[in-house]
Amino acid sequence: MGNRKQHRVEALSKSIEGAVIKDPNGAHKNIIGYITAFFTVLNITLVRYDNNVAFEKLRHETWEIDEDEYKASFTRKCRGDKNSLKAMGDLGYSGSTFFRTADSKFLVKSLPRHFEHRFFEADLIKPYYDYMASHPDSLLVRITDYVYAPYPTLGNILKLTPSNHIIMENLQYGKPSDPEKDKWEAYDLKPLQYFYPQRDLLPSPLVTETVLKKTLNVFKDKIRITRGEYEELRRTMEEDTMFLESADTVDYSLFLIRFPASSDPRVIGRRRSRFRSGLVSADGLWKYRFATLDFFWSKHNLRTQVLTGAVDAFNVVEQRGPMTVTTSVEDYRQKFLQLVDDLVEVHEDINTSDKSG
Repeated sequence: MGNRKQHRVEALSKSIEGAVIKDPNGAHKNIIGYITAFFTVLNITLVRYDNNVAFEKLRHETWEIDEDEYKASFTRKCRGDKNSLKAMGDLGYSGSTFFRTADSKFLVKSLPRHFEHRFFEADLIKPYYDYMASHPDSLLVRITDYVYAPYPTLGNILKLTPSNHIIMENLQYGKPSDPEKDKWEAYDLKPLQYFYPQRDLLPSPLVTETVLKKTLNVFKDKIRITRGEYEELRRTMEEDTMFLESADTVDYSLFLIRFPASSDPRVIGRRRSRFRSGLVSADGLWKYRFATLDFFWSKHNLRTQVLTGAVDAFNVVEQRGPMTVTTSVEDYRQKFLQLVDDLVEVHEDINTSDKSG
């Protein structure tokens, strides 16, 4: 069983690597290719999404990521390893598979649920590109590529090989080389006021017990920053969540990284902000990194509408309250911003304190 799983991992890793390295125009859609691809189970062909070269423009013009260095992340092999991508296991409720590049700069996340990748392709890519291009310091996670299978395959139909994947920045880049890497902490935070039936009632059969135990991820401390830093963070979060509300999206998360203030990890790309490189806490003990991620659950997809009816019926008996994927986009946004407010402990700026004293 272990060898079979390893073979699947290696095959998928090679497919993703090939998609990033190859010219997207090299994949010609024809009947022969369609038939050949359909009978593929593991070694499926993936191609990059190239509509208006949206992701290439974001990488180069907005985030200033060097293209040669970017491709090197998907070709560099560590000694003794066959692939440049390292499997990280099934880490989400949807059963998504995760990889990281050998240099830890980027993560690859599968979108195995049709309604998620369909929403991303049809409704979100163009607005996401427009927003990120005009808001280079946005804290929405930076999606650098989207790769997918241009043809249906048996591997995907049989749920053996996911065919849609996003590539995004790794907020924990720099951790492996940090002498204090054991002190790094990562939190995936959502408003706690909601009931989560996708976790409590309808978890994917691919979700492991380890994932379920990570569900209630609570930051039991405070983010200690100055008033000016808080106002900048709040303003950025307001703009980002206004965009997500306009995209009819709910269920997104605040990803918080905390590591020792003495650490000075590297940063991806030349366009950076202190909220991405590491904001020093007001007490000088920690640095923080922030990102908003997992914004692929649309209120207007059929699954959400069906689940809303099921949860409403369930609540007639159990009275468990609203859930993230059936609440209104306006309500989720307000509770998400309240989550940010509740996490922060504001300290007055030193200059302000001096003047007042």
